[in-house]
Amino acid sequence: MSGRLYGVGLGPGDPELVTVKAARLIGAADVVAYHAARHGRSNARAIAAQYLRPEQIEEPLIYPVTTETTDHPGGYQGAIDEFYADAAQRLAAHLDAGRDVVVLAEGDPFFYGSYMHMHKRLAHRYPTEVVPGVTSVSAASATLGRPLVERDEVLTVLPGTLPPDELATRLADAGPAAIMKLGRTFTGVREALERAGRLDDAWYVERATTDRERTEPLAEVDPATVPYFSLALLPSPATTPAEPAAQNGSAARRGSPALDGAGSVTVVGLGPGGRDWLTPQAQAALAAADDLIGYGPYLDRVAPNPRQRRHPSDNRVEAERAAFALDLAKRGRRVAVVSSGDPGVFAMAAAVLEVSEDPQWKDVPVRVVPGLTAAQAVASRVGAPLGHDFCIVSLSDRLKPWRVIADRLAAAAGADLVIALYNPASNSRREQLVRARELLLAHRSPETPVVVGRDVGGPSETVRVTTLAELDPATIDMRCLLIIGSSQTRACIRADGTALVFTPRHYPARS
Repeated sequence: MSGRLYGVGLGPGDPELVTVKAARLIGAADVVAYHAARHGRSNARAIAAQYLRPEQIEEPLIYPVTTETTDHPGGYQGAIDEFYADAAQRLAAHLDAGRDVVVLAEGDPFFYGSYMHMHKRLAHRYPTEVVPGVTSVSAASATLGRPLVERDEVLTVLPGTLPPDELATRLADAGPAAIMKLGRTFTGVREALERAGRLDDAWYVERATTDRERTEPLAEVDPATVPYFSLALLPSPATTPAEPAAQNGSAARRGSPALDGAGSVTVVGLGPGGRDWLTPQAQAALAAADDLIGYGPYLDRVAPNPRQRRHPSDNRVEAERAAFALDLAKRGRRVAVVSSGDPGVFAMAAAVLEVSEDPQWKDVPVRVVPGLTAAQAVASRVGAPLGHDFCIVSLSDRLKPWRVIADRLAAAAGADLVIALYNPASNSRREQLVRARELLLAHRSPETPVVVGRDVGGPSETVRVTTLAELDPATIDMRCLLIIGSSQTRACIRADGTALVFTPRHYPARS
């Protein structure tokens, strides 16, 4: 069995810009090959040095010529072609012996890289993988702090080896551009930029991201100081650095105002558990906030950021929490109010909107970012118990009387709806679930499937399937959510022993 060939991009020079995958492959390879000039030093090997192992086989591929003349009968091109053929043969010997070979490539292997000459000669014969790397163009843009392209602009990449006339023609019609391979071509490139009327737009970047990095306006560069590892960059004309935005006065006094000077409140659903349950939209809203407000355990689920202020509070002060958030936003802060699950389901969205009706908050924007509900999360663990019509009822009688809860449960049971029960019990509320079970048994079969999910998505998650008759209220606490099936809900045990619960989407006709 042959070895595998890898063309591995190392990025522009900073060893910390080597990708995780590139570092892993370099460290695992049997053979590491790299190109070098005749002096034997290799920039590629220097970048990768910290990832090499002493016992690895190294194959330096030393160019016979670079810019000097040669007495090879085929001239410069003949000497280079012969070199690549010989290098490919050396690597093939390792591959034939079953050894994996990594060919190091500065920048990206397929972006003006020497690796491609090995690829063309070997990829059709051996299993091959190319690992991309950060290009010198991207590095130069980052070093300058100037974006390359914006909106519908087109980036043009040109080799400095083109004749100055052709370069000038292409540059005159181009927008943002990068010119590679400077060194001995620099004088011609500068001439082309001047002819095209682009010289004042051009920046010179040398050895970007390394400790020898150098940047300056290209018009001011001495041609005698220009090495091969440099390029000319003409960034997007639409991306000149913006002036700092004026800060809202009161917000500025408090620090970190909203970028546009106007505060806002975003009520964010964290989902029922860990980070995997957080939507990208919710993650973006949390990242943009200046202040995070919420019940302490929910705030603890948001990764700390020293730029942000955190305001934890008790779970029984929703109105006060909402008013505090609105007041901060009125003073120019971007505020995220966090809720577990979905903020619009027995959570903070309604509280914030209700308090925001006060005229003093009329100009504060309020937005709600949804989250995965606990009911959906528990249902997903056992299949699809919410597959047909269902309702959600909270058993907490802190904000509504028990009589209302009992009437709604009876109506839902009489309508044969699947019922998701939130807040089924707490340390101070132990009788509500007992009474709810008795009420439901008056309408449902004792064999009705019941799903009990506790801390779903959290570190102590448990999910079990029981029946309405066997449900023990003493085992239920505030971290549980119950799903009570309808007359059509089915429960079965799979071949692997897992419980499956679902409610069919069709419903039998009643006579």
